[in-house]
Amino acid sequence: MEVSKLINHDLHCSCGRVHRCDIPQLRIGKGALAHLPEMTQEYKHILLVADTNTYALCGDRVKALLGETVESTCILTADGLVVPDKPTTEIAAGYLTENTDFVLGIGSGVINDICKYVSYTHNLNCGIVGTAPSMDGYASSGAAMIFDGMKITFTMHAPRLILGDTEILKDAPMEMIRAGYADIIGKYSALCDWKLSKLINDEYLCREVYDIVKESTDEVRGLAAALVARDEDAVGRLMEILVLVGVCLTLLNTTRPGSGSEHHLSHFFEITGLIDDKPYFVHGIDVGYSTVVTAGLRETVRKIKAPVFRSIADEERAAEYKRVYKSEWKSVWNLQAEAKRYEQDAAALYAGKWDDVVAILNECPTAAEITEMLTDVGFVMDDFEAMYGQEKITDGTLWGKDLKDRYSVLWLYDLLDMEASR
Repeated sequence: MEVSKLINHDLHCSCGRVHRCDIPQLRIGKGALAHLPEMTQEYKHILLVADTNTYALCGDRVKALLGETVESTCILTADGLVVPDKPTTEIAAGYLTENTDFVLGIGSGVINDICKYVSYTHNLNCGIVGTAPSMDGYASSGAAMIFDGMKITFTMHAPRLILGDTEILKDAPMEMIRAGYADIIGKYSALCDWKLSKLINDEYLCREVYDIVKESTDEVRGLAAALVARDEDAVGRLMEILVLVGVCLTLLNTTRPGSGSEHHLSHFFEITGLIDDKPYFVHGIDVGYSTVVTAGLRETVRKIKAPVFRSIADEERAAEYKRVYKSEWKSVWNLQAEAKRYEQDAAALYAGKWDDVVAILNECPTAAEITEMLTDVGFVMDDFEAMYGQEKITDGTLWGKDLKDRYSVLWLYDLLDMEASR
């Protein structure tokens, strides 16, 4: 599937809905950066947003190409990774003037989300000059922000301009290329969770989008060797698929096709890292490792023939929230109080559906198969436990789900009484 077939027109889908994603300016390929002036010709007062690393890659070239249409430039700095939080958005917004008519990011995930958030909240359009094929959010209408200690995906708008010059993308740090590859491999987990929620909660599922994301994931799986070699065509295709998946998210106005239990774990490691002032991997790398963990959970669950469910006392859960999330525990508690998922009767929820549950879980690749996919692009599996330790990883499998109001295999795993089930 090519991105061009999905954007800038109404899609009357077999699911019964009409989908649409408008991205008037999209160009991915060799020498794409040279086309930036014509892609931005309707704008006269552009705010550029980058961080110190991404600006160094092509910031001066962008400014030279755009000339006097660049009204101001915001270069974000940080001791480590730039965090998409409220103070950072306020810094970027501080560069806006009453004349600003476009916000153009230079970077990848965090810069893109900051630009979407700032532009949307100030009634402006935005675009992104991608510097790494590192994540699937380029074309998504969601902006993943960290507000009040929580990872919150705000529904904003998709960028009006996406540019990916493969001459720049192929030279991105290999960790960022691995991250983009792993973000797509994580869709095996996300799609399984989506189908499981359709069965258990009758959640809306668009089969056409499901199939597009599944086929794209299978394609990326076959790019591993070429990506390691920094083959420009392979890197370009990875970028196209990352944009394609983001378009799918915008078509449905939800991140569900691309984000499930593997993302909940990755968010857990990021949020607790910020709370505890501990290091964490970039998003896609965490997603890759977390996909192995969630695949292992599915293997454990699908061996069960006669499930027995348990309940968790409020006092126990509050104590665990306080231990894991510390000063931010109340935000997690309030989220789940509103979601009311802990109030559900698990036995009734799964009654008569267990064989179908197991069948869906069997569709996901095994932990060993996911591990092989990741090691093919240079992941070192021991690095995961070395970074977080087994206790934190276990905490993530039990409490990472509570950061979101979204059903996944993490809920099923946590509510099973493993000793009583057989």
